[in-house]
Amino acid sequence: MMKHTSELFELFNSSSKKSIKWKKYFPIYEKLFKSYKNKNITFVEIGILDGGSLEIWKKYFGKDSRIIGIDNNPKCKKFQNENYEIFIGSQSDVNFWEKFFNEVGKVDIVLDDGGHTNEQQIISLIQSVENINDGGLHIVEDAHSSYQKHYGNPYKYSFINFSKKTIDDINSTFPNIKNFNYKLNKSIYSVEFFESIVAFKIDRNLCYENILLENRGYKSNNIDATIDVLFMNFRNRFKFLYKYKIVQKIERFFIKFFYRYKSKKLKKYFK
Repeated sequence: MMKHTSELFELFNSSSKKSIKWKKYFPIYEKLFKSYKNKNITFVEIGILDGGSLEIWKKYFGKDSRIIGIDNNPKCKKFQNENYEIFIGSQSDVNFWEKFFNEVGKVDIVLDDGGHTNEQQIISLIQSVENINDGGLHIVEDAHSSYQKHYGNPYKYSFINFSKKTIDDINSTFPNIKNFNYKLNKSIYSVEFFESIVAFKIDRNLCYENILLENRGYKSNNIDATIDVLFMNFRNRFKFLYKYKIVQKIERFFIKFFYRYKSKKLKKYFK
């Protein structure tokens, strides 16, 4: 079994207050958080329990960090001190989030270790994304709840399925790919998946529609021998037909049919 020697793991073991974390989370934390150490960041953790993790985060990120805890248990307010602030409210309450960000302002990292229901995880993500600075993160722990009956899952509208949909959402910034009615691709440019953890990376500067660039290098005449070449030759010979939309639609239909037929051999990899 792999041994952990990371700084966060050592802080976890030596903490004076109780905290609960799954073992695999520590190398993931190190990977995601190391570039934020000893910087003037605002870190928000949803779910406080006995306050142990707040102590860990303050020591890890350093004296210049602003550490904020959120919990729906009013008793957690007792953990507030000069090192961290505590806010009491429900993470599935849109009004709570509006008041929270009005008071706190923009943040750099949100770590959701609160309730594990689909509603709690999805609402927290949606409400936080627009209030996270560029270069920041929204991280959801315990995403395994999307597979557990205790939380009403597996379900079409689970948090994990929402996260998968965000992959399509991000790719829809490519030209002429269908957009969703509800999308977060104006802020989220990347999603990283781990066992039980999903990390959403925020940077509005990277969320623009993609642009094809061409340098001045040598252009080869080599073309892949695919159905595209056949239609290209047809198009060159019968350009006059392509003024009719029906001809363009027929071409698109046959190309789509061809590639779907070729892809059937991949079915076994999706079982």
